[in-house]
Amino acid sequence: MATQGPVIVLPGDQIDPSLIPSRPKKALKLGPGLRHIPPNELVPTVAGQLTTDHKKNSIWVEYNGGRYIPAVGDLVIGTVQRSAAEYFYVTLTDYTSNALLPQLAFEMATKKTRPNLNPGALVYARVCLANRHMDPELECVSPATGKADGLGPLNGGMLYDVSLGLARRLLMRKSLEDGKVAVLEELGAAGLAFETAVGRNGKVWVNSESVKTVLIVGRAIQETDEKNLSVDQQKKLVRKLIKEVS
Repeated sequence: MATQGPVIVLPGDQIDPSLIPSRPKKALKLGPGLRHIPPNELVPTVAGQLTTDHKKNSIWVEYNGGRYIPAVGDLVIGTVQRSAAEYFYVTLTDYTSNALLPQLAFEMATKKTRPNLNPGALVYARVCLANRHMDPELECVSPATGKADGLGPLNGGMLYDVSLGLARRLLMRKSLEDGKVAVLEELGAAGLAFETAVGRNGKVWVNSESVKTVLIVGRAIQETDEKNLSVDQQKKLVRKLIKEVS
């Protein structure tokens, strides 16, 4: 991160240009919590900590509260509400309008092979269109490769709600080093077999052949989030949970 100390911003604040990363050969990437006002002004839309990543030439506002605002490229977990001729209508968060998921936006999908998703079905998707004047649009396939790349229907398992901040940290490539989240790695090292999917909209899906494992992983994630546990505290929590069920 570029800042030497936490920079807290409020909606409408002016951002000092020196805090905005600038790499001549890379376009600036705006993350959640910021709006671009032409020609070159950035304005916070939420209260939180201004965070930057110089390597990725990106800037965003880190916050836990508030509602999720879809941004292009976000990985999300949605719940199918209903289907129409060409779209599934998918809920990303409570009390917000549905996102649209084209029925052909799946790997190898045709009119004959497209998935049959009933109301309540979970899908792991990427936001491909986000505009505050329109409903967001999702896809479950990479436009570059035509492959699912891990996206698509999520069968079985359980869905847990987490803060937006923890969801973002879990989605970091180096979630332990950069996000200070060790809980999933520790659970795996303890011998638990499970799979997860993390949505930027504050959702974590956990699946395993063992229901007990699903419950342990979900409890560990939520307790880490609610108590804002450090890495060492997360390791102690995992040891405690494993001991309770062994």
